[in-house]
Amino acid sequence: MADIRPFQAYRPAKGLEAEIAALPYDVYNREEAASEVKLHPGSFLSIDRAETQFGPQVDTYADCVYEKARDMLQQWMRDGRFVQEDAPCYYIYEQIMEGRSQKGIVACASIDDYQNQVIKKHENTRADKELDRIRHVDTCNAQTGPIFLAYRNQAALQQVIAQVIQGDALYDFTAGDGIVHRVWVVSDRQQIQTIRDTFAGMEQIYIADGHHRCASAVKVGLQRRENNPAHTGEEEYNFFLSVLFSADELKILDYNRVVKDLNGYDRETFLEKIGEKFTVECVGETPLKPEKKYEYGMYLEGEWYRLTAHEDIRSRDAVEGLDVSILQNQLLAPILGIGDPKTDKRIDFVGGIRGLEELERRVQSDMKVAFSLYPTSIYELFAVADAGRLMPPKSTWFEPKLRSGLFIHSL
Repeated sequence: MADIRPFQAYRPAKGLEAEIAALPYDVYNREEAASEVKLHPGSFLSIDRAETQFGPQVDTYADCVYEKARDMLQQWMRDGRFVQEDAPCYYIYEQIMEGRSQKGIVACASIDDYQNQVIKKHENTRADKELDRIRHVDTCNAQTGPIFLAYRNQAALQQVIAQVIQGDALYDFTAGDGIVHRVWVVSDRQQIQTIRDTFAGMEQIYIADGHHRCASAVKVGLQRRENNPAHTGEEEYNFFLSVLFSADELKILDYNRVVKDLNGYDRETFLEKIGEKFTVECVGETPLKPEKKYEYGMYLEGEWYRLTAHEDIRSRDAVEGLDVSILQNQLLAPILGIGDPKTDKRIDFVGGIRGLEELERRVQSDMKVAFSLYPTSIYELFAVADAGRLMPPKSTWFEPKLRSGLFIHSL
């Protein structure tokens, strides 16, 4: 029984949506964020990464940074850059990337559903990354970056979405990266009830992206419960900002690996070792993008190879059967000595959005060998979450990214 509620969002005043909408705070390092804000001072990144309002001598996590974020958000609200909806409602948020559309329902999800594992996770979070967003949410008294949730297709929801998008869009703009963003308000009482009732009938919803934002929002809510003797469960801090997509519309990109050295092996011995677990085929200089599960590309010394996992190392286990797990357990760990990819400085990860050319560039600059992977499927993600298990790090790369600043959930 998922409690997915309409809410009274703060949102950009009409005409400011393209200026305010920003990529998530965590896709930038500090230098990149400062550069982006300098070019686009009206971007919500100014608030999401308020250290951009200070010189490099100010620590990213200083108290004054979070206070600045709060002050700027309140000022933008006073100035009319944000307006609040008159009544609780849902929104339909469509993104179009390279001709592919995905349409999500913007709503607030329950922290109890997260605690009770109705909303399921598939990766661990880091305490330091959680603390940053806990302080940001708590100080701003608002959630500003939505959590990317996914659900198994529901005909009733698809029907409501199809009806709503026949009307005029509230926002319709193309961002600098070419991705189209459209938003519609769902204010019809019957449509609102259908959405809420349909989600109430679901036993599982899944975090696709935004585990740290989600865990942070939940912890803020739980702390406020403790601090509120009059707590009823209906307060806004009991819910977190989300966009929920049907799994059928989502696309996960490959998340590739590059490694700094061959762990002491020469090329011939390295290939021989791989051949014990994989069929190895040299395909020349043309980049190899795997076309099916259990197939990998490898770039080494100017040539691409196709690696195909032998039958005996494949698995039906939800985690061990993932392509990223097979590569880690059968090649990266035993041959290249990458025991813990979370901490080993010899490995790096390259999102599929950067293309195979980036793998070649890294090998030609600071790495020795690269591996391209077949993307993890959304249903593999569901299977891992349903089993109460966790994926290896860097298993999924979702595109397009949800924009921050289009919807604000005030606590």
